[in-house]
Amino acid sequence: MALSGLDIYKLLPKTNCKKCGSPTCLAFAMKIAMKKASLDECPDISQEAKKALEESSRPPIALLKFGSGENIVEVGGETVLFRHEKTFYHQTAIAISLDDTLGESALLARIKEIEDISFERVGQRITVDMIALINKSLTSEKFLGAIDSILLNSKKPIILASPDPKIIDSALKKCADKKPLVYAADSKNLKDMCAATKPFKVPLALKAGTLEELDKLSQEASKLGAGDIVLDPGFETLRKALNDLTQIRRLSLKRNYRALGFPVIMFIKKSDKYQVVRDACTVIAKYAGIVVLDSTEKEILLPIVTMRQNIYTDPQKPVTVEPRLYKFGSPDKNSPVMVTTNFSLTYYTVSPEIEGSGQGAYLLVTDSEGMSVLTAWAAEKFTPEIIAETMKKIGLENVVSHRKIIIPGYVAVLSGKLEDASGWKVLVGPKEASSIPKYLKEVWR
Repeated sequence: MALSGLDIYKLLPKTNCKKCGSPTCLAFAMKIAMKKASLDECPDISQEAKKALEESSRPPIALLKFGSGENIVEVGGETVLFRHEKTFYHQTAIAISLDDTLGESALLARIKEIEDISFERVGQRITVDMIALINKSLTSEKFLGAIDSILLNSKKPIILASPDPKIIDSALKKCADKKPLVYAADSKNLKDMCAATKPFKVPLALKAGTLEELDKLSQEASKLGAGDIVLDPGFETLRKALNDLTQIRRLSLKRNYRALGFPVIMFIKKSDKYQVVRDACTVIAKYAGIVVLDSTEKEILLPIVTMRQNIYTDPQKPVTVEPRLYKFGSPDKNSPVMVTTNFSLTYYTVSPEIEGSGQGAYLLVTDSEGMSVLTAWAAEKFTPEIIAETMKKIGLENVVSHRKIIIPGYVAVLSGKLEDASGWKVLVGPKEASSIPKYLKEVWR
């Protein structure tokens, strides 16, 4: 919960020394509450008060960062249970695991597979976020060697998964500057794991079989100095995982329960690829911060990353493309001109059909504030005046010799007014994008 100015003022020195640049401590407290000043600007605040303020102002679910430079992954920091309440900001990080028992060539091949995973959807490039290195050999030599290979061939953040605190300590001496996630401390090795990770200030994952055990483990880890924590309640069944994730989220947001106010990691290990997709999509929706998969198959990853993209796209800010004139094939002055809105999904539905026609063509995209054709028309964002103004702005009359423009079939009602506004002949195109190739071949003249 965000602190009020008065709450912050109670923890300040109340000396009104003006060293922070504000006339009084109360004024400074109000600036902090409005996020116009930083607590560090007060030179006289005690460490106890500073710690209390930082803890109190922490979001219900801590925001954690992994990686370094331009390859930072952020998880957590969410403030709502449901996206329609506000929005989700930090999408679930997807990691692919690899074992340190792999031979050198197989290890390098696996790293390359992970690096090459990339999908393009509605104009966005989607990739895998992290690499999870599993200490399957239980030896330091192979684990450290695998780390060297990853550091040389990838810039993705790393999850260091080993039950041995000594191996973790050696690994962190190699890559602590990359801020990896250490996985995992349990009731048996918690003290040693905290001792190994604390000097390097890296996040530590905690693993327990029940929420009660995880709660206790989290409280003990905090007392031992663990700052950034990730929780793993285990994945025995999908039903249990769904229940645990929901309970953690509710306790964090509704009761502001600090011990469980951290992102959750889930390992999905199934032999059946359909179950992998089902389980991964379920925990992404409710409410995993990190999902670790052991497959690089595209038929498994594509539906998972697509579903994640849908959930973490801000519903108040539709994905858009640049409003301009797009060319397909090798159009000339006699080629057809179609028009649509700048809603990304509309563009990426229409454009492959125009390409598939095999005919050179133009697509005029207007600025509809990211709305689809019918929605933009209903909101008066796709009107004859807007289309005519866009045609004039880009100089469409200098691009083609004819004076014909094709509008989507669903807004045929625009044709008369658009002819008056533009002086062009308006043709009514198909309602469905799948009919565009046939229309351009048989109807366009």
